[in-house]
Amino acid sequence: MVGYAVRAIAVVLFLCAVNISAQSVAPDSSRWQLEGEAKAVEYQGRKALSISGGSATLKDLQLRDGVIDVDVSTPATRGFFGIQFRIGDDDVNGEWVYLRQHKSGLPDAMQYTPVLNTGLNWQLYSGPGFIGRVDVPRDEWFHLRLVITGAQAKLYVKDMEKPALEIADLKSGIQKGRVALAVLTGATYFANFEVRETKDAPWQRQNIAMPPGTLTKWSLSPTYDALARDLEQPLTGSDIKWRDVEAEAPGLVTLYRYFEAPHPRVTFANDFSKRLDPQPGMMVVYARTTIESDREQLRKLNIGYSDDVSVFLNGKILFRGRSAQNFRDPGFLGIVDAENDAVYLPLKKGKNELMLAVSELGGGWGFICRLDPARAK
Repeated sequence: MVGYAVRAIAVVLFLCAVNISAQSVAPDSSRWQLEGEAKAVEYQGRKALSISGGSATLKDLQLRDGVIDVDVSTPATRGFFGIQFRIGDDDVNGEWVYLRQHKSGLPDAMQYTPVLNTGLNWQLYSGPGFIGRVDVPRDEWFHLRLVITGAQAKLYVKDMEKPALEIADLKSGIQKGRVALAVLTGATYFANFEVRETKDAPWQRQNIAMPPGTLTKWSLSPTYDALARDLEQPLTGSDIKWRDVEAEAPGLVTLYRYFEAPHPRVTFANDFSKRLDPQPGMMVVYARTTIESDREQLRKLNIGYSDDVSVFLNGKILFRGRSAQNFRDPGFLGIVDAENDAVYLPLKKGKNELMLAVSELGGGWGFICRLDPARAK
């Protein structure tokens, strides 16, 4: 009884601390904008929203900070379901935290990703603060709570006392937007939805330090049809409009921030034998930077990329690679890390132009480059 009383008091104090306004929204409410396979039903004795490849968006709420509570049940053996928040007015940017029932108990059973220009970025943003281990119940109700506070968020799954995932830095940059329940695939049911707006917290980013040797200043070309170009040749021409950008810690250049996601039709996703076939819809962006060298030397360049890259130095190709999901083996995820691959750069004394041709096949479009320290003369 004492333990129950303590928990009850804690819940009351929590609600008093955060609650500015509480709104319960029934599954059949006209406040929901339903898209795709989404409808109000009865499931396991509850009125619920059934979503299977679709979403339910609150049409009349712009949420900055707040608490979202919802019960969930899914009979699907495979799927992706969760909460989208701070969805921008353009409907192409926002935040999404979701669970993967087919990865229940694994280190990436849940994932946070920013949505940028309609593109998910789970290959670029992985590791602590982005993925986590959790058991996803099968075909029984359990509770989700998302607490959004400034540039951070916490996701609670079943256990409302300890967060299952702590998101230290929300990456979209959007500070206010709509809320949605979303399912990429796999029938999922949502009941007892409630949202509570809370007082705005200070907006404090928690970026990690930029590692030594990271190449941070780049210029980006426009996008091109990758299948229409020779990706073993650098981009040349005096009429190209280059855009200067700076990498975000720990060195990522996230291309969806600057370009619309192409969403190519990847033919080898379910047929490994087609991994070398041309991929319809694949787009390419060229990125260039300058490396100053005090002498002729060989420097190791560590490179992570999503999903296909050519590396050129002073107009000559040095490397071609592909790190797409399912490409290196059928279970390969294509997570981006600076140590994915490496190439040795024969630098000349003075200025050297490094150019990348980076193509997208899904899951996030971007790259990271880091030079190893120069060897002693």
